[in-house]
Amino acid sequence: MDKEFANKTVLVTGATSGIGRATALRFAREGARVAAVGRDRSALMELQEAINHTGGKCTPIAADLSVQGGIDAVVSKTVAELDGIDVLVNAAGHLSSGTIETTSEDAWDDMLNINLRAVFQLMQKALPSIIQRRGNIVNVSSVTGLRAFPGVLAYCVSKAGLDQLTRCAALELASKGVRVNAVNPGVVVTEIHKRGGMSEEQYEAFLQHSKGTHPLGRVGEAGEIADLIFFLASASASWITGATYSIDGGRAQTCAR
Repeated sequence: MDKEFANKTVLVTGATSGIGRATALRFAREGARVAAVGRDRSALMELQEAINHTGGKCTPIAADLSVQGGIDAVVSKTVAELDGIDVLVNAAGHLSSGTIETTSEDAWDDMLNINLRAVFQLMQKALPSIIQRRGNIVNVSSVTGLRAFPGVLAYCVSKAGLDQLTRCAALELASKGVRVNAVNPGVVVTEIHKRGGMSEEQYEAFLQHSKGTHPLGRVGEAGEIADLIFFLASASASWITGATYSIDGGRAQTCAR
């Protein structure tokens, strides 16, 4: 059976862990040529081996999206080596704690640079190829883009901005045949919280607590988010654009508690 993404190129950022890694593997299983972007070279090599083992194709690209020139290098390498970009999945993200009183300017800038500015730049740089191929973009946002949560001020703001970027770009690009959507996960088992400063013990306690804050009684798995990303990028979602899709076990429907 023909695979929908055979001979198509999917550029995935944050591909070395969590949702990004699950997404890269999901598209590879459907025949895509995956350009996998991450900062950890060894993790990129492990992902490439995993994709090759399934018969897929992976081009690892080691890059820091917060560094000047990093984004240009990612897009130019993908276009040069894989002939273009059909789908862009912005899964790279950064999370740290902080309130309106405690968030430093540097922490604010770091959050907005990775979660919003880098996504804007990647979209803008990749668009010529995506427009030519009438492709689409899927951004990985968060339930915090839709609802306010205390203690993660800059993260909430960055994801709310990402949602609005998604909606505005969707309207501007619709006439060119390019769709832009976002997924808004609740708590998902990934490394982002630990990278943001949580210890193993704190993270386990957080996951246990989160079972009670998500109406379906559990946290999410990265593969579940990857399945929704795949759907939104596929022909099955050809009449969907500008959407911010909740995939959060009902978390966005709850009141603060």
